[in-house]
Amino acid sequence: MTLGTVLRAPVSRRAWAEIAYVLVNTPLAALGFAYVVATLVLGAGLAVSAAGFPLLAAGLVGARRIGGLHRGLAGRFLGERIEAPARPVAAPGPLGRMQTRLSDAVGWRTMGYLLLKFPVVALQVYVLTLTWVWGVVLVTRPLQNALDLNQGIPGSHTLFDNGALMCVGGVALLFLAPWAMHVATVPDRLLARWLLGRRGLQERVRNLEETRAHAVDDAAATLRRIERDLHDGAQVRLIALTMQLTMVRDVVTDEAARALVDNARATAKEAVVELRELVRGIHPPALDHGLDTALTTLAARSAVPVETEIALAARPTAAIESIAYFCAAELLANAAKHSGASRIRLSLTQQDDRLCLRVHDDGRGGAALGGGSGLSGLLDRVRTVDGRIDVSSPPGGPTVVTVELPSHA
Repeated sequence: MTLGTVLRAPVSRRAWAEIAYVLVNTPLAALGFAYVVATLVLGAGLAVSAAGFPLLAAGLVGARRIGGLHRGLAGRFLGERIEAPARPVAAPGPLGRMQTRLSDAVGWRTMGYLLLKFPVVALQVYVLTLTWVWGVVLVTRPLQNALDLNQGIPGSHTLFDNGALMCVGGVALLFLAPWAMHVATVPDRLLARWLLGRRGLQERVRNLEETRAHAVDDAAATLRRIERDLHDGAQVRLIALTMQLTMVRDVVTDEAARALVDNARATAKEAVVELRELVRGIHPPALDHGLDTALTTLAARSAVPVETEIALAARPTAAIESIAYFCAAELLANAAKHSGASRIRLSLTQQDDRLCLRVHDDGRGGAALGGGSGLSGLLDRVRTVDGRIDVSSPPGGPTVVTVELPSHA
């Protein structure tokens, strides 16, 4: 620190920015403190009724917005560039949105910031008064004496008889004031970083979850587009080619040429069948009408009688629907092929934003994860969206396979 820095400190941009910050924040801190106290008191007081938790959830949303205002002020006046935390992904439905807001850690941290902000600002106001305000008062003491501005103030002559000495003390205070104010803003800076910004690993995990969700949804959309292109493009052309080869066969009289045309037509038909299987494996057309319809259709095509019980409160995302469908298809195929079951029960329920797919058969049992079985492939599939598989299959049966998936990737 040079002498020039010390001499320029009282008129520096940083000094005036910190003064403006304290002056602007003082009423905002008081209002924020009152807002949090009122939200907590009313939310807790009305918790016994239906209004308490919605009020608290709305209060947390408001706190987030107030926190954004304080981040902006800290960046503008203090140079603190605090990255805004990620917004939580709201669960579907009014109840789901309220639960998401009540469990929002950022909202609760912001409320803590607003509570702690008030005493911190009170300290800043005290430092501002003690240094800047008193420094100006003491520096102007000779002028006050010359204008008799202190007449009638009790003790004014005994306390400030030496105007020159008071002026020197005021100048010292004014040179000390910028450094004192800068120190007084340190707790505010730390609180803003810890409570209003992103929180390291927690925010990193949330960002990765959101990135993964977008990647899964994009992959599902891409596969669906490929399915449409194959269905409406290549498949239609192959069918047209088969028809043209049939027409050629009808007009060709040479037996050798007819045999070649027959082989080409058979190959084209095989290609159409394979392409249809490929399209069905990418995106089953039944899913266009919803997962419940797709599973009902799948159960109707099973070689073993299947009893279905499907209860969906809200439609899952396309990626989750696709995973659930292929899991059900694989489990039904395994039960029909390997278990020797005479009856299968398939159920799908949705609770707390989670899907629970359960396939129960009365076969011989003995199914297990691992060993390169189809169940291992399902495990890899559901893990991409933080799903899980539980298998209960003692020797002699029954076999119960439970697949849990989030409603949204």
